Amino acid sequence: MLHAVLAAVENAAGPVSLDRLGQQLDIAPAALQGMLDFWVRKGRLRRVDAGVEAACGQGSCGISCPGPTACPFAATLPRSYEPLPRPADAAPPSRRY
Repeated sequence: MLHAVLAAVENAAGPVSLDRLGQQLDIAPAALQGMLDFWVRKGRLRRVDAGVEAACGQGSCGISCPGPTACPFAATLPRSYEPLPRPADAAPPSRRY
């Protein structure tokens, strides 16, 4: 199952979220998180923390704007994962995990 998770992330068109990957592979997010963390520790994947996206442009909507952390028009984007680029001349990874 670990290799199926890695292959799904590597074959995705871009960063893939935990929820989308869980639906695609029919794996509970709690179980999938551990598998993704494994590949992050092994250096095959990385987390992409999207953070907060504010419609107001980081507090530029006026003097009374509370900023992106308290703005009612801000959304916290989900954490996603993407493969790390591998050197072209690197040997294939060992199958020992």
